[in-house]
Amino acid sequence: MHLAIIGAGAAAVGLLDALAAGEAEGAEVTVFEPGTNLWRGRAYGPDLDSVLVNAPPAIMSIRGSDSGHYAAWLGPERAADHLDELLGQPLVPRALYGEYLAETAETALARLRARGWRTRVVTSRVIAASRTGGGPPVVLRTADGREHLADQVVVCVGVGTPQDHYGLGGAPGYVGDPYPLADTLAGVPGEAAVAVIGSGLTAVDVVVSLAARGHAGRIALVSRSGLLPAVWQRPLGHQRRHLTIERVEALRRERGTVTLDDLAGLLRAELEEAGEDYAAFTGELLPAQFEPPAERLRQKSPAEQLRRESPAERLRRQLAAVGEPAIARRVLQEAAHVVGPFAWRLLPEQDRERLRRHARLATAVASPMVPVNAAALLRLFASGQLSVLAGVSKIEAAADGGFRVRGDGGDLRVDVAVNAVNAPPQAVPGAAEPLVTTLIEEGLAALHPSGGLVPADPRLHVLGGPGRRRVVHHLQHPRPRRPGRPPRRRAERLRVPGGGGAPYRRQGVAFMAPATGRR
Repeated sequence: MHLAIIGAGAAAVGLLDALAAGEAEGAEVTVFEPGTNLWRGRAYGPDLDSVLVNAPPAIMSIRGSDSGHYAAWLGPERAADHLDELLGQPLVPRALYGEYLAETAETALARLRARGWRTRVVTSRVIAASRTGGGPPVVLRTADGREHLADQVVVCVGVGTPQDHYGLGGAPGYVGDPYPLADTLAGVPGEAAVAVIGSGLTAVDVVVSLAARGHAGRIALVSRSGLLPAVWQRPLGHQRRHLTIERVEALRRERGTVTLDDLAGLLRAELEEAGEDYAAFTGELLPAQFEPPAERLRQKSPAEQLRRESPAERLRRQLAAVGEPAIARRVLQEAAHVVGPFAWRLLPEQDRERLRRHARLATAVASPMVPVNAAALLRLFASGQLSVLAGVSKIEAAADGGFRVRGDGGDLRVDVAVNAVNAPPQAVPGAAEPLVTTLIEEGLAALHPSGGLVPADPRLHVLGGPGRRRVVHHLQHPRPRRPGRPPRRRAERLRVPGGGGAPYRRQGVAFMAPATGRR
């Protein structure tokens, strides 16, 4: 068997590590990656030390069967050097985590070679894929004009860069992609007023890194929601008994399906068993901007008034709760990472759509910021250097230089605009669109009705973060080939968020990826 892996980021590393743990001998694997940060991807390349991994070690293990794999690689000495005292866990610069990925990948390749596998890395981009006339191999064509045959193809090209929602590309002072921050922030004048577009984890990275560089100018987080990520709480070692993969699978066997209400029921059972109030917790989660207008006018209870907190007040309260004994937020955050990818595949489409409508809230809860970054933001709020502008409907380059931002609090003038909007979780990087187009045209993949790329041929696999075990199982136990009719290519029609600007067309598709957020 000749396996082709397109892309060499974290997903590819996880796949190679899983293959190395198997017993197959004498196969061949070729990894295609044109970028310079082999095995690290866009997220974990060299950068400032202020750009931290945004999760505890147990969640960041690349080995799905061993949650302690990353912590063991890190070791006690490095863990102590990077301890977040509030969280009680080591939080390393993402460049150091990139070293973990690289070492894991090279170790996996060495183990495969010891079992007789042939391995190689091709540094040219795959731009097309096609069926062969009479045999099973897929033909991959690279940008250097060469062709490569593969029996199985795994596509793991990542999610790409932020979209330019406001059409600012090319304007002086506009930063379209913040990473690596070591390069982009070096060009920002120290006294400049900066608008960071977005309010998620990428935006937090930008703000914290500006502060670490001694930036003296005003900084504003500008977005539609104005919702900051939640804050990680110190792990307590609580063992979930209800909101687990096993219980979700039991519901599926019993009822044939699993709904969002079922998952909420499991969370309720988890909290009630611990003596905690499910209604109070879920009420606190829902921020005011998600309430209908009529709901905002009626008299609020004390719990409901929490929804009207300013971003700084909410952040201060959550930072103060890092060490509190309540399990509710911890259970939800852990389950989102462990149970979420499994449960997503079982949910009916109407429930998936409910979650998509609240994707920003789900991301804020499931992918929190680390306490050390929350403390840095609070210091900036307290000094008056940092502000949040919500309800952003328009950002435009001003004729006399800089940018004008229109939001709920009026207009804001800034000198620099940094695009820190996370790429959509199902987006395809622009460089991968030629490949994806040919996969669809050749009938190797199809467009999902909800937007996304799904394999239409047993020789093709699409891999994001979750799903390594299913892919490895299929590679070891391939199904008979069932050719189908090639689907037609189509384009998505999108409107600039907030209503500003005219509709535009984007050719291409998006990968189905239930996980949200960025680590």
